Amino acid sequence: MRVFSSVVAAFLFATAAAADVPQLSGTWTVDLSSEPGKPYTKPMVLELKADGSVQGSFYESTIEGGRWKTDRGRTCVSFRTTDGVGPYHSAACLVRDKVEGQTWAEHRNFLFNWIATR
Repeated sequence: MRVFSSVVAAFLFATAAAADVPQLSGTWTVDLSSEPGKPYTKPMVLELKADGSVQGSFYESTIEGGRWKTDRGRTCVSFRTTDGVGPYHSAACLVRDKVEGQTWAEHRNFLFNWIATR
């Protein structure tokens, strides 16, 4: 009985995690505006794989080393991109119908918070 319960629990967890994948996968418009009234957006394409990896692009750069996970009631991604000079590290979580994230570029000495919509 204990084995059966463990199998059922694992199935339910996997099903719940898989349900978030299509919601976060897809094409997003990232709002990178830093000044009111001056819109500045860039595309983000996320493809979440069953093995926990993430492929796609952010700010027109290929995602490298991307990972995703559903835990504590939310689905989040982390990945790296580059501008050819140094790495950009981004992390973001699905919050209702938006993606809330931040990008850190040590070589540019900045941390930027952003929101993406479909």
